Formats: sequence, structure tokens, C-alpha cells
Amino acid sequence: MIHQYKLGGYNIVLDVCSGAIHVVDEVAYDVIEAFESKTADEIISLLSEKYKNREDISLSDIKECYEQVKSLKEAGKLFTEDNFESMAGKLKEKTSGVVKALCLHIAHTCNLNCSYCFASQGKYHGERAVMSYEVGKRALDFLIENSGKRRNLEVDFFGGEPLMNFDVVKRLVKYAREVEGKYNKNFRFTLTTNGVLIDDDVIDFANKEMSNVVLSLDGRREIHDRFRVDYAGNGSFDKIVPKFQRLVESRGGKNYYMRGTFTHANPDFLEDIKVMLDLGFNELSMEPVVCAPGDPAELTDSDMEIVKDQYEKLANLMLKRHKAGEPFTFYHYMIDLTGGPCIYKRISGCGSGTEYMAVTPWGDLYPCHQFVGEDKYKLGNIYDGVTNTAAQCEFAECNVYSRKECRDCWARLYCSGGCAANAYHATGTVKGIYKKGCELFKKRMECAIMLEIAKQLEN
Repeated sequence: MIHQYKLGGYNIVLDVCSGAIHVVDEVAYDVIEAFESKTADEIISLLSEKYKNREDISLSDIKECYEQVKSLKEAGKLFTEDNFESMAGKLKEKTSGVVKALCLHIAHTCNLNCSYCFASQGKYHGERAVMSYEVGKRALDFLIENSGKRRNLEVDFFGGEPLMNFDVVKRLVKYAREVEGKYNKNFRFTLTTNGVLIDDDVIDFANKEMSNVVLSLDGRREIHDRFRVDYAGNGSFDKIVPKFQRLVESRGGKNYYMRGTFTHANPDFLEDIKVMLDLGFNELSMEPVVCAPGDPAELTDSDMEIVKDQYEKLANLMLKRHKAGEPFTFYHYMIDLTGGPCIYKRISGCGSGTEYMAVTPWGDLYPCHQFVGEDKYKLGNIYDGVTNTAAQCEFAECNVYSRKECRDCWARLYCSGGCAANAYHATGTVKGIYKKGCELFKKRMECAIMLEIAKQLEN
């Protein structure tokens, strides 16, 4: 399978299964487009007619181009067959029973009242609660016990708002540091926060212990304060931005990223990106909202077209700033054209429910943070382990070949089948697809690939 598109002045051809990416001229683009549906004579005749008035393109040029495309196919760099289906599931079979990461829901409560929050303002459709030190300690022990020979382990302190239980966060990190040497483990911690409670103590601790800090900011003040309000209805922009700036500056502008959400209120999210840049933030992410159909925040069909245009303009802005020596990172455009994940990872997905799990304040286990509160997907708990093996098997079987819509999609080896949680909330099954999410993902990939091509050609 191939995917062809034109963007940024480039004619781009992706060979899906080999991973080869070609930047070609007009003639090659046309030859490739017709190569599998027409004979050589038909292609040469068709293009001779198309380019008959072009003095710079001769019949011999077209014939030579056809032979070059033929050679690329023979070399396995064009029209490569998909021979990966037999590998689907093998990575998860190999790592069966091995957990590498936990999302600790350290606080099922929040000091903000964001209307679009998938976590119901931190309650996850249940009661407000905070995780005790004892539950958190047992969760870390569970991770160690179930991590097999894996040395590097990841823990994300999540909520609600984890800083509402900051003392327990500090105690759990201290405990992990005390035992990691004993078990030959290395803990990598991440903190996700809305910023309201950031102070010097938080900053000092985060700089010492957190490999990454995720900061919630939706961009423009009027956009941010539309949704991200406290329980009195007051916006949080002016309160959190100075704190974020202090934290980022203290980290040397590294090992953090700003995570925003765009909704029906701001499909022109590039304006929010520009505000973040003006505020001094260079590690950025803007995520499309995922909400129930009919929700006021839901992206409409007309919004989708605006968003796609924004992705193109974002890529152009990134290239312009790159050339000017003022680069910035956009999470969804981080792509390595020379390497990237191995094929097993590309076809098997994110590992939710198998390698990665979320832990509630009571110690219940779920496939990931977006499934917390979904009773049918409660996997077990940190004391008894995984007892709902049927649900875990359902996640273990998730791969690009278990979703019929993915089989003919050119982007399948970039998204690995997409997000199971988004699929479930959109279709009622983890093996479905979230159509709007797929549409935007493919546009992001086209832009990200074009951007990297432009950078490499410039170099």
C-alpha cells in the first residue's frame, strides 16, 4: 500500500509497509499513482499526452521514470506487501504478565471545575477521595512484583489534581527511591497538574524527582477561562501562568510540556499555540476534545475543516521558526523518519490493560485513566492482582488487525490502531475506531512528515 499527497510544495509518497518515504517530481508522482492499475504502455501514453506541451519533460524522461519506479518496487521500497499480521499480538504474548507503568490516581478531587473534563472534575463518576500512603505504597510494590526483569518503571501522579495530595506524592517517591536499588529498578516519575497549587516546594521537588511535568493550559486567556474555572466560576489563567513560567524557567525550559485542549470554542487553536509561545513555553501539545455526542464542546464537521487547516499552518510556523533558530516542539509532530518504534510496537498498540494500568485511590486497577469508573473494565486490585482476565484479554487482543477499519488505512503503522478509550467511548467497544480522531490523526501525520522532510532537505 502507498499513500500519496501534496503539501508544503512537496509531492510525497509513503510506502506504508516498508516505511520508505519518497519526495518526487510531478512525473514520478503520476507514474506511481497509475502504476498498479495500468500497464507500462498505458502509463507512458497517458503521461506523454499530459506533458506534451512541457519542453522540460520528454518521452525518454517518462520512460526512465517508469523504470525507476519499477526498480523501487523490486527493491521493496514501493508497493510493499503487508506481511505483519502474523506478528500481531506477539509482543503482548512475550510481555504477558509484565507491568511497566502505573497511573496513580493520587486524588479523585480537583480544585477546578472544567466542564469538558472526562474525569467528571476528578470524581470519575464516583465519590471524591484521595489516595492514602498505604494504598500508594502497595501500588508501587505491585508494580515491582509484576515488572519481571524490566528495570525501568514509570509512574504518573494523576488526578483530579494530584497536588491536592502532595504530601503523599512526596512520601511515595521517597519510598520508591529507598527500594529501587534493592530490586534493581529505576523509577521515572511524571506529575500532571493544573498549576493552582504550585509553589516553591512543589517546584523544588519536581525538579529533583519528576522526569517530566505536564502542565494544563488551553492557550488564550479568554479560551482557557471559558472552561478551566474554579467552583466560584472564576478563570484560572492569571493565577497559573506565572507559576508555570517559574517552574519552566527553573527546569531550564526542558522536561515539561504544556497540554491544552481545543474544543468547538477554539478550532483555530494555532492562536492558542502562539499565545503559549509568547508566554515563553516551547514544549507544547494541543489535544482535540473527546466528549459525548451533542456536548457543547464537541467539534462539528465545519470545525474539523478549520482544525485541519490549522495543522498545516502550524507546520509552516514550526518550519519558519526552525529556520530562524527559534524552534519549538509540538507533541503530535514528534516523528522519527529514520527509526521510531519497532514493528511489534507499531502493530500492537499502547499496552493499556496489559503493560500499563491505572490505580484508583482505593487500589482498584483499570486499563488506563480513561477507563476508571467503567465497571466492566475493572481489572482487579493491587492486592489480588488482575482477576478480570476476560477484560484484560480483550485489551491484549487489540492491535491494528483486530480493527477492520484499520486494515486498509495508510496511517495504521503510525497510530498502532489508535486509542482504545476513545474507541470505546465513541463506539462502545475497544476494537472500534473514533472516526473524528482518526481523521485528525491522519492530517497530523501528513503535516509532521512534511515538516521533517523540509527540515532534512534544508540540512
